Amino acid sequence: MGNRVVPGDLHSLTILEELLKCSVCFEYMNRPIYQCHNGHTLCASCKVGVLNKCPSCRQQLGDIRCLALEKMAESLQLHCKYEEFGCPEIIPYYTKLMHEDSCNFRPYSCPWPGFPCSGFGDIPLLVSHLTDYHKAVMFNSCDFELGLLTEDLRENLGCRCIAAIINCYGKYFCVQTEAFFQASTPICVVFLSLMGNQAEACNYSYSLEIGGNGRKLTFEGIPRSIRESERRSLESADSLIVLGSMVHSLGGEKREPKLEITGRIWKSQIPVCTCVDKTG
Repeated sequence: MGNRVVPGDLHSLTILEELLKCSVCFEYMNRPIYQCHNGHTLCASCKVGVLNKCPSCRQQLGDIRCLALEKMAESLQLHCKYEEFGCPEIIPYYTKLMHEDSCNFRPYSCPWPGFPCSGFGDIPLLVSHLTDYHKAVMFNSCDFELGLLTEDLRENLGCRCIAAIINCYGKYFCVQTEAFFQASTPICVVFLSLMGNQAEACNYSYSLEIGGNGRKLTFEGIPRSIRESERRSLESADSLIVLGSMVHSLGGEKREPKLEITGRIWKSQIPVCTCVDKTG
C-alpha cells in the first residue's frame, strides 16, 4: 500500500485536511483540483460558479491543475464522517464521498412530507421524532388497517403525508399517501417505504387493499427505501393508485366517507429487487 497518512497521524492529517478543503464551499475537493497563478485552490464545481475567477485574489483561473495536491490526496485515508453513528470504515480519500453516499450508517432526515423539519438521526431517533413530534400513528403488527377521510384528500390536493408507521419484523415501514392532479383528474396514491436502504427493502413485499361502498382495489409491491424522495417512489409505479371519481365512490356517501386501507407485509424468500441501490 505504500506510505499512507491515516487518522492516527493527527498533525499531518490536520494539515492535509485543511489543504484539501475548497476555499469556496469548504468541502473536500475531488479530482480535478484547480489553482490560480498565485496557488489558491478550489474544486471543479466552484470553478464554474465563480466564472473562472479566483475568489481569493480575483485573478483568472485558467485550467491549471494542482497535481501535487491531487497526488498528496492519494496517500490519505480518513474515517467515514458517519463514524459517530457507528461506521467503522477508514477510507481512501478519493473513494470517501462515494462510500458516504451509500453508507449504511448515514443518518436519516425527517421524511415528514411538505414540512421543513430539523429531525435528523438514526432510525430509533427518527421513529421517536415522528411519533412524538408529528404524532404519527404506530401499528405493531405486520397486518394493519387504517382509514383516510376522502374530504381531507379533496381539501389537501398536492399534499403528501405519512398515514402510519408499521413496526414489523423488527423494521419500521411508513404508509405514505399523496393526493394531486394529473391534468384535470384528481389522483390518490398510497405506497409503503422502509426505514432502511433499498437492499434491505428488497427482502420484503407488501399488499394494500382499499375498499368502501362495496368496491375495492388491491395492489402488491416492494417497499422503497425512505431515503428516496417521495417523487421517486411515485414514479417507480410501486404504488396503489386511485383515480378521481373512484375516490368519491369508494368513500361512499356518508357524512365522513373514508378510504379503508388494509395492508400486510411479509418477508420474501428470495430478494425480489432487480434495481441497484444508489441511495444507501
